[in-house]
Order: sequence, then C-alpha cells, then structure tokens
Amino acid sequence: MSATFGGRPGRQGRLSQWLLGRRPKEDATGDGGREPLLLAAAAAGLPLAPAAHPAPGYRCSCDRVGCPTPARHPVSFAWQTQSTTDRGQIERWARHQPQANFITATGMVHDVLDVPLEAGREALERLLGAGVEVGPVAESDDGRMLFFTHTRGTPEDEDEWWPCELDCHPETMDEHPGLRWHCRGSYVLVPPARLPGDDREVRWVRGPEHALPDPLSLLEVLTDACARYAGATADQPGSAWPLRH
Repeated sequence: MSATFGGRPGRQGRLSQWLLGRRPKEDATGDGGREPLLLAAAAAGLPLAPAAHPAPGYRCSCDRVGCPTPARHPVSFAWQTQSTTDRGQIERWARHQPQANFITATGMVHDVLDVPLEAGREALERLLGAGVEVGPVAESDDGRMLFFTHTRGTPEDEDEWWPCELDCHPETMDEHPGLRWHCRGSYVLVPPARLPGDDREVRWVRGPEHALPDPLSLLEVLTDACARYAGATADQPGSAWPLRH
C-alpha cells in the first residue's frame, strides 16, 4: 500500500522534510505543512478524526478538569464512526480546527504495536538489519514508538478479533512487558501531533508510504526488545512498565 500525495506543487518535498526531521517554516495557513501529512496518512488508508491539542500550562484543550490524557484523545465520543479517509472531510477539519491533533482509529484497517521508545529503536534496527518489511513507524516524545501494521481482525471478520482492552491491560507485566497492541476499539495519535510541553510532538520515523506489514512478522522481535528493556530498567522504580499515555 502506498500513499498518494495529492499532486500539489511542493507537497512531496515538504513531506520529505518532515520525515527527515527538518520541519519547514509555517506557511500562510499557519499549519506548518501538517495538512499534506494528514492527507498522506489518509491516502494510505489510516482513518482519521480530530483530537484535542495542548493548552497553556501543560493542560488539554478539552473542558475536562484534570484531563488524564491531555492532547492525546479524540474530541468526539463518536470518533469510531467519525473516523474517515475522505480527503475533503480531512481538509475541512484541518482548516477549521487549525490547532487540533488527529487520531487514527485502529482495528479497522490497521493495528499499532506500541512499545517503549528505547525498545522500539532497538527492534527497528534489528528488523531492518534482517531485511524484514517494516511499515510506518512513529516516535512520540512521551517515550513511545508506534509500529503500524495490518489489522488482525476487522468488523467484516467478527470471528477473529479481540478488543484492545485485553492487550492494553495484561494481567501481569511479565506477560507483555511494555507492549500495548492497539486493535479494534482503540486509537493512537497520528503525526504530526503536538504534546504538552515545549517542542514535544509525535513524528514519523518511517512515513505512511510504507506498506503495512502483518503484525506477527514484527511481534517476536518487539516482545524480545521489550523484555530486554524491562530487564535493563528493573532497578529503576516505575520504569519497567511505562503506562504513560
């Protein structure tokens, strides 16, 4: 699966700048070039919906007092049905909500394997070194790495899916140390997204033009890297099972 970047002059160059970590200066719309990146994600089949954004003082733009996941959650309770790959709708959202982050709903087209950042970097190096096909990968400045894969269960395949809750909250940390499997009923922020704090964000390491792999082709290396990470941080209180959102 590959993304189509819309054919607008300068868009693909701007996308390349983002993926290489060289953010271009904001354009006249004030969105810093995020719209073509969102459209590229949608063109790759990732369904999107608007999300909250950071507010001054490490707060969230939502009205909830003491929001537990500031700038990391959808703005609508109907995000699962609202999520779309429709170009026109995404353009309208991006222009009418210029500060909004966006989430992508998992379990319909894609899943996300969400691991601690250091474990993810180790796993990515091993996977690429072994010639394994790795799909889109994102890094979050809150210490997570996101591996985008095909989904293991879809609404058309009711006999073969499980709710994300089973994998987000395993019974013991030894069973899945540090790994969360976002599938049906879950979501993650899609780059580019801003997090509370100075210059904290979610960004692509490998963009959405990369084909989605089967999650099982990545799972062994990811779980092994997470186990190494858990062992290396066992003496650091609270770090072996990072549950930051």
